[in-house]
Amino acid sequence: MYHPTTRVLAVLELLQTHGRMTGAELATRLEVDIRTARRYITMLQDLGVPVVAERGRNGAYTLGSGYKLPPMMFTNDEALALTIGLLAARKLGLADAAPAVESAIAKVERVMPKTLRGQVRALSETIALDMQQPRAVPAGEVMLSLSSAAQAERRVHMHYRADKGEETERDFDPYGLGFRGGRWYAVGHCHLRRGLRSFRLDRVLSVEMLEATFTRPSNFDAVASVTNAIASLPRKYPVRVLLETTLAKVQAEVPSGAFFLQLVAGGVILHGRIDELNWMATLLACFECPFTIYEPEGLREEVVRHAERLVQSATRSTEPPTPEGEAPISSASSSVESN
Repeated sequence: MYHPTTRVLAVLELLQTHGRMTGAELATRLEVDIRTARRYITMLQDLGVPVVAERGRNGAYTLGSGYKLPPMMFTNDEALALTIGLLAARKLGLADAAPAVESAIAKVERVMPKTLRGQVRALSETIALDMQQPRAVPAGEVMLSLSSAAQAERRVHMHYRADKGEETERDFDPYGLGFRGGRWYAVGHCHLRRGLRSFRLDRVLSVEMLEATFTRPSNFDAVASVTNAIASLPRKYPVRVLLETTLAKVQAEVPSGAFFLQLVAGGVILHGRIDELNWMATLLACFECPFTIYEPEGLREEVVRHAERLVQSATRSTEPPTPEGEAPISSASSSVESN
């Protein structure tokens, strides 16, 4: 947990980085209420830090002119967060991420005390993150251009290649970027299609920022938008199934964004579209709860066939096959210890 002193120093870092911040912005960044954020400001002022408070409805806090922080310093918790964040960047499908991560970690280590430097190096060499591997790598320039345009609420002109190779150009108002299913997406208003659209960043050929501006929707969630778009794709079979269990258990078993989930009195209704009935039957077999298939009718028959295959496998002879004299294939393995 954060110590109050750490939060006070975080306020100082935020003010030097952003120049001017309201109490509400500081409170949101630090995950505290506005009254606590004001108390941190007062503590800085008591320490002699020249924090200037602007009064009024739109008031904010700024550092006095000419004030600079001492050389970069990190607490143990900050070093942990920074290192894990850099290691996670390797897994997010960013072009040239690996050398950039190594360079950033080296720069951070250079300004750390010897003890903390050793701890960070241990993290870098021993931590492995189980994250979905990227399926496509976008250009870093494209990501930076679109994220800058989204922040500045500036329209862009985009050259895009579709999945079948067709190339188009369009004006686009980027609302935000998101990473889902191993791919990066930009979501916003497409002026060519006149509606909300999602575009894979690895298919964006070029981006040019324009003078035209737009207003980004408040609290826009790019990942949620991409998830809904994928669940709504036109597939072969419409699916609607009632699972008599909790929403948490459904979310644990169902691939993220594959279906819409609706909480009802008897459980959770799962609905969307699929291409393969066998895949859906296999998914339903993962649940120990009763379920009711509303559609498609063919799914009922496929679930029965799947159950018959499971019964046949479960009733086979339990005698292992006779070895043919070759050495068994071995692999490194480890057990998971639980308390």
